[in-house]
Amino acid sequence: MRLLPFGDAALLVEFDGLEQTLAAYRGLVVDRIDGVEALVPAARTVLVRIDTSVLSLTGAERWIRGSSPRAADDGTGSLVRIPVRYDGADLADTARHLGLSVADLIARHTGHEWVCAFIGFAPGFGYLTSDAGLNVPRLETSRPVVPAGAVGLAGEFSGVYPRSSPGGWRLIGTTDARLWDPDRPEPSLLAPGTRVRFEEVRS
Repeated sequence: MRLLPFGDAALLVEFDGLEQTLAAYRGLVVDRIDGVEALVPAARTVLVRIDTSVLSLTGAERWIRGSSPRAADDGTGSLVRIPVRYDGADLADTARHLGLSVADLIARHTGHEWVCAFIGFAPGFGYLTSDAGLNVPRLETSRPVVPAGAVGLAGEFSGVYPRSSPGGWRLIGTTDARLWDPDRPEPSLLAPGTRVRFEEVRS
């Protein structure tokens, strides 16, 4: 663990890998103290933003170093079901890359529970992890436009594009679920810890 300054009211806590980061994040959430305004996980960091009128940076550092990591998902996060049409442009190539049939890829994607590790890239874009064994590299060349609702795989993650944007993930399907809606009380459908089940629907 490495602590880095981040302005005058935050610290950036850096780790060696995703699992270590998420375990530390869960520990910080459980052990949260007064003065901690926000905890923002990413792939290898957790940003800790504080109210310096309540908690000093030195106090925050002491709290971070004393916090204990927590075990992986205990199944208590809220569950979101996302219907997917498995019609993505990269579906067949991705299955071949993994040495699977298309049906087997879909079965693995729908047959495992995914957990939102963190939000990034765009508002509402959740990086979802599971033990589905669908680890694939990004495309060598990103697409200039990926439509909203595209469901993809990249690295150890699955995700859904909340809006049209460039992107290099392998597209395996589409969904009508709205990942980001600024008119909802909670605009993002997903948050760190949210459990996700993808459910196949036929066109």
